[in-house]
Amino acid sequence: MDGPLPEWCERTCVVCPAQELGPGRFDVVDRPGPDFAYDRAVGWRVDPDGHPVCVHPYRVGMPPGRYASVGVPLPAPNVAVPAPSPAALELPTEVDDLEGWLVATLRVAAPEQLFTAVARAERQAGERFAPGVVVQTLRRVLSVELANR
Repeated sequence: MDGPLPEWCERTCVVCPAQELGPGRFDVVDRPGPDFAYDRAVGWRVDPDGHPVCVHPYRVGMPPGRYASVGVPLPAPNVAVPAPSPAALELPTEVDDLEGWLVATLRVAAPEQLFTAVARAERQAGERFAPGVVVQTLRRVLSVELANR
């Protein structure tokens, strides 16, 4: 498949290569980092060699792998969606990574702890980011995450 999977448009970040590229056309790594800078010219993160990179395996539904750059075989279609790693649960320093962190935080919350997790995440994020940005990001994340539960 050359194009993105239909569910990726809703489940991935707006700057994820999965918004435009199909499986195997980008790499998946465990988390954002300095080696995977956002390239405004192409509209997604890239590795040092310019290969497209998704930094949220739990959002794209694929385990980390160098699918495009090295040719790692794609996982079987029925593979379980990876859980967020401990690194994905660390509050980001960049506002661009806030949405991914919120998704990770909510994905690890038990259903009966969801409201507590949202309140805790809002409080933590509010210590680092502007309240308006936090609320806007929470609304966007909750609209998708609650629908997918």
